[in-house]
Amino acid sequence: MRVLMLGWEFPPFISGGLGTACHGLTRALDAMGHEILFVLPKPVEGDTASHVRVLAPGVAPTSLERNGADHQGAPIADAGASPAAVLASRVEGFARTRFVGVPAGTGYMSPYGAGSPGAAPVDGLTVEERWLREIEALRLSGVEITAEILAAVGVDPTLAGAWLGRREDYGGDMLADVQRYAAMALALCRRERFDVIHAHDWMTYPAGMALARATGRPLVAHIHSTEFDRSGEHVDQRVYDIERRGMHAAVRVIAVSHLTRKICIHRYGVAPDKIRVVYNGVAWEGYEPRPEQAIGPKDKIVLFLGRITMQKGPEYFVAAAKRVLEKVPNVKFVVAGSGDMARSMIEQAAALGIGHRVLFAGFLRGEAVRRVYRMADCYVMPSVSEPFGIAPLEAISNDVPVIISKQSGVAEVLTHALKVDFWDIDEMANKIIAVLRHPPLSRTLREHGAMEVRGLTWEGAAAKVTEVYHEAAACVERRFSAHVLPR
Repeated sequence: MRVLMLGWEFPPFISGGLGTACHGLTRALDAMGHEILFVLPKPVEGDTASHVRVLAPGVAPTSLERNGADHQGAPIADAGASPAAVLASRVEGFARTRFVGVPAGTGYMSPYGAGSPGAAPVDGLTVEERWLREIEALRLSGVEITAEILAAVGVDPTLAGAWLGRREDYGGDMLADVQRYAAMALALCRRERFDVIHAHDWMTYPAGMALARATGRPLVAHIHSTEFDRSGEHVDQRVYDIERRGMHAAVRVIAVSHLTRKICIHRYGVAPDKIRVVYNGVAWEGYEPRPEQAIGPKDKIVLFLGRITMQKGPEYFVAAAKRVLEKVPNVKFVVAGSGDMARSMIEQAAALGIGHRVLFAGFLRGEAVRRVYRMADCYVMPSVSEPFGIAPLEAISNDVPVIISKQSGVAEVLTHALKVDFWDIDEMANKIIAVLRHPPLSRTLREHGAMEVRGLTWEGAAAKVTEVYHEAAACVERRFSAHVLPR
């Protein structure tokens, strides 16, 4: 099938599991033969992504050298191609997938504007009529119509003033970025042919809804996390409203776990029969032997790897570390990640008198992540609310025993992992001590966990997502047939 994929993260631009999931799933769908156009909120640039092969129209191939590797650019579209085709780039390992990045500014869009209202009709509509239709699709999808949005759609700047009377500057507002992304995605993809729209998380739902309204193609909303997971009961009502509209506008909703499915039903009022659960996978690459010496020759290493935010429960990890060190002093606790609670976690460790035993490594990626896994004797995921949780699968695939929160989706699929309520720091500490002190337990968790993880593949997830695509397409066909009167 031809899939329009809308995502906010993709390696190397990632801050958590969303980008990892998008990469793994898209690669597996690509391998199955699906043709995918992936629209991102920023361009994939060769100077920050060594694996990207940049392809631009009418430009001689250029070599982007990084870490000793050459990456050649080459044309993939001519001047008559759609804006998305003109801006698309390819990524190594994706044979049938094109990537389009839409930057925060709108100036770059001007070469691809449709011209003046007096131009020839497109698809049976004058340019002005098409503008009106697309603006209405955006408005109905919850996007505030501003000068920047009109510019992204292609409206002549002299006419935009008549619509608005003024121009607004959003600065670094995330919600404004989401609205600009929606407008640009609509402008870029209006001439593309696709069978289904696949939108990952709330940041892409306005774009997905606008494209679905404008094209009549089915929308599939993929729920990787909800506002309740990220913020507890202190939700941002604006984000919640976008999530709810997106879930209700979609003909099918993909939840990454039954835990997330329940939230969609009970918190967002989504009909149970339109939700499909598709678990995340992991790219199994085997593991290498651990280094003989890690931080210290006699130290045990307990790892927290994730965003340092309320959702991930870092304060419970630090509190449990205090309990562990009271009984097993030769343990180092490594916190790998970044987030708004990083400073308070450093202060908490210092206040507990364990600052010298808790190391904050910052945000890691690539080989640094694999290296820290191979150093660890135990991985702990103490999340308060985790829709799924890919990191424990990565830890197991790197030969590390894991302890996970019962309040997680991954707990539904992992049997050979120790599970604990995120708030029970005494039990968390007891389980950490058990893994560190009892090698047979550690070995059993690692060996049997590895067998489980081998069955959780992105290929399996892609097969289930393909079934959802066919369901969504059939649903739209039935709706269309019901509105066609017999002759």
